[in-house]
Amino acid sequence: MVYRWQDGLLQLLEPGDAGGSSIVAADSWLVSDGLVLGLDLHRARFRAAVRERPDLEPFWAAVLGMIPRHGDWFPRVELRERRGTSLLAFRHRSAPARSRSVVLATHHGADPRTRPTVKGPDLEAMSRLRAEAQQRNAGEAVILSPEGFVIEGAHSAMLWWRGDTLCAPAQDLERIDSVTARTTLTLASALGLEVLAESVTPDDLDGLEVWALSALHGIRVVTGWVDGPQTAEQPGRAQVWRRRLGKLARPLPQSSPPLTTLGE
Repeated sequence: MVYRWQDGLLQLLEPGDAGGSSIVAADSWLVSDGLVLGLDLHRARFRAAVRERPDLEPFWAAVLGMIPRHGDWFPRVELRERRGTSLLAFRHRSAPARSRSVVLATHHGADPRTRPTVKGPDLEAMSRLRAEAQQRNAGEAVILSPEGFVIEGAHSAMLWWRGDTLCAPAQDLERIDSVTARTTLTLASALGLEVLAESVTPDDLDGLEVWALSALHGIRVVTGWVDGPQTAEQPGRAQVWRRRLGKLARPLPQSSPPLTTLGE
């Protein structure tokens, strides 16, 4: 179900009501039995993208009030625009199926991203990249820079291990500021592990443990790379880190259920 924020209420959108509009910004996160990882980071990322809308705080509070505290959910907030008019919207969604491993395929065409650091405007383009990867028997596409360096996946961030050093793409490679990847890197630093940012080609990752991270799946171990490097996995490491991230999940803030208009 999709709701729009209007007159201080979340109002159910009828099919087609959002037709012709484009997504300016979006954010989504996994809620499992009322627990969520990095909610404040998701909020901050969305707030930066929508540029301090004065109605963002009541909208955000209403959204949190709509999310059930039992079951698995994958809500998404959006700022949409149509003919110069913008609206805030909320997609109330059950969580899709999740996995703990993934096969990658390198995207060899031009980079389709129009706003690489903002989540939302390129969602359709990223879904097309993933669909193309699926036709190649992969689950995720990897975007490279013009120099051939790994930037990110279509719907995930990329990290890899060199021994006990956790590595990420170089900071000058523009990409979405992944909440899951940022949390993982921060935790690694807090545990005293070395964290390194570097520019690498897919071939440079041969023999390394590679992770694809996202809010939905958390940490997925890369178990294959179509026409790419042979990745490796240290048994048990990803599971340890999944448990560590799980301990950082916090309950959704308590909020009174918002009034809604259901289009009776």
